[in-house]
Amino acid sequence: MISTRPPLQCTLLFLACQACALAAGPADRVATDPKSITSPSQAHAQPVAVADVISTIRMTDVTVSPDGAQIAYIGDASGRLNLWTMATAGGEPHPLTHSNEHQLGPAFSHDGRELVYMQDIGGDELYDLYAVSVGGGEPRNITQTPQTSETNPFFSPDGTHLAFGSKDKSSPIINVAVMLWPAGAPQLLTHEQDLKAGWHAIRWSPDGRYLFAVRTVGLDDSDVYRIDASTGALENLTAHTGKQQFSMRDVSPDGATLLMTSNEKGGYSNVVLYDLASKQKRWVTDTQWEADAGTFSDDGKTFTYLLNADGRTTCYFVDANTLEENQRGVPAGLNSAAAWPRSFLPDGSFLIRHQDSTHPSNLFLAHSNAPPTQLTHNESANLAALAVPRSQIIAYKSFDGRMISAVLWMPFNLARDHSAAAVVLPHGGPTSQTVDGFDARALLLVSRGFVVLAPNVRGSTGYGMEFQQANVKDLGGADLKDEIAGVDFLKATGFVSAGKVGIWGGSYGGFMTLMAIGKTPKVWSAAVDEYGILNWYTMLAHEDPRLQEYEKSLLGDPEKDRAVYEASSPLKYIRHERAPLLVLQGERDIRVPKEEAEQVVAILKGEGRTVDAVYYPDEGHGFLKREHRLDELTRSVDWLQKYLQGKR
Repeated sequence: MISTRPPLQCTLLFLACQACALAAGPADRVATDPKSITSPSQAHAQPVAVADVISTIRMTDVTVSPDGAQIAYIGDASGRLNLWTMATAGGEPHPLTHSNEHQLGPAFSHDGRELVYMQDIGGDELYDLYAVSVGGGEPRNITQTPQTSETNPFFSPDGTHLAFGSKDKSSPIINVAVMLWPAGAPQLLTHEQDLKAGWHAIRWSPDGRYLFAVRTVGLDDSDVYRIDASTGALENLTAHTGKQQFSMRDVSPDGATLLMTSNEKGGYSNVVLYDLASKQKRWVTDTQWEADAGTFSDDGKTFTYLLNADGRTTCYFVDANTLEENQRGVPAGLNSAAAWPRSFLPDGSFLIRHQDSTHPSNLFLAHSNAPPTQLTHNESANLAALAVPRSQIIAYKSFDGRMISAVLWMPFNLARDHSAAAVVLPHGGPTSQTVDGFDARALLLVSRGFVVLAPNVRGSTGYGMEFQQANVKDLGGADLKDEIAGVDFLKATGFVSAGKVGIWGGSYGGFMTLMAIGKTPKVWSAAVDEYGILNWYTMLAHEDPRLQEYEKSLLGDPEKDRAVYEASSPLKYIRHERAPLLVLQGERDIRVPKEEAEQVVAILKGEGRTVDAVYYPDEGHGFLKREHRLDELTRSVDWLQKYLQGKR
């Protein structure tokens, strides 16, 4: 097959030009004229096969060996998210584990001979830590704590201790723990009492004496602490009044400076260098987009940060003395540091993850004096040969004048005759953001003639704390109106039929799907709900304790704010639903338990409505096994084609 798809370099140039047009900050966005939206022509357009999307390799958590020679990552080339290794210089990857269970968070031991990683059972998110030889062999469970979840392991500089997060199944609190390597017992360093608080260990000090960690309270307050690793003594480095967020990503090789992120500048995340001796701050950025601290190079002369501007992220390399910055030729798109705990290699090159709306996530090496080098090619051959539409970022005004950004995918060859079907993709969270990357759902839909819109409604991250908190105690209220304002934008383009609009969301996006079809039934003609919330009260009864506290932070006290809980539950409206509904749910989901799906299915079947449901065994919050993802996407696309396009 001859590819009619633009090569990666052309697409990256296009994205670079688009990036130049982005607003300087959220306040500078201008509403997009709906009539300016066009449908590109493409004589060779054809639908993307679900199998080709599924066979595109997903690569999640990545880490680099101490000598920089090897990369370890979690990938699903085998159909399961298992542990793989490959040479940093490139070449074929090698599977290190062969498990049916979900694995993540790998970390090399100090000598580079072993890897430690997390693994749960059937998606239950009760992780134990496992170790396996880099040369292969049988993994061993090094924690064996069935009622405690250990997460995000990383080694001390001398390799004698392993730090990680620790959370009991019955508690919402995450504490910092350490263990002697290789055969010690986990010991807690923090002993949190506040049910709304949690700890996240970030870095060891270069001498191994201290651990730096972030203590978070609720959704809007956090501090950076220095913890004595031998005594557990705590020092709050960012004590403040009021509610502000402080986090850190790295400490300089000499141990003198922390690389932090803080939103004390008006609620907008900015990057700051923090001098440990003087406790003074040196601001690196001053933006109302979302800037996030990165890591130091091994010599401490360079550090990185990410700038998320309306869903596209740029990685900046900064001179630690002059604060002069550059991008090392990394193209525009969705970029991030690829590896944890650090992405710098000993030679000064930087392992970066790059993707855009037409190319999946791949690893690149960003060099200081040469163009970036692509290390992986995760895209399936069939998908690489197809022409697929690019996304674009648009903005529109909602019902009250608030500006809403969204990612829009326009199919090829549409006539502006109000006949096209459209699907809205609400994101999860709600404290999350749809970014302009590779989206399998959008790609499958847009290649079949659907106009696709993914709005970042109020409550989303990436636009400052005020915007993030604009839906607190109003879930499914004004944020749903923001989604519907997006539908109005689509209709105003002249392409979309008012009677052919669907909605497809997961988690909070599933909640929004249920709320939308119940509260505003005339807008929607088909819906797919994946692990969505129907009733906030039954959620409280069945969800993980940490998620219970998250829910309370959004809705308030379940007794004092009963009216808020009831008004924000789709249960109140779902009997008004008219759109055919497909419900997909993991059997072992601890975030949105299957009782939520069972309730909505029972209600709608009792009302004689069109509803179907699938419960996937040994899946948690989201579907990871390849056969389940194949089934999920096939069923969902078929459902929307049947009820919006009249196709089977």
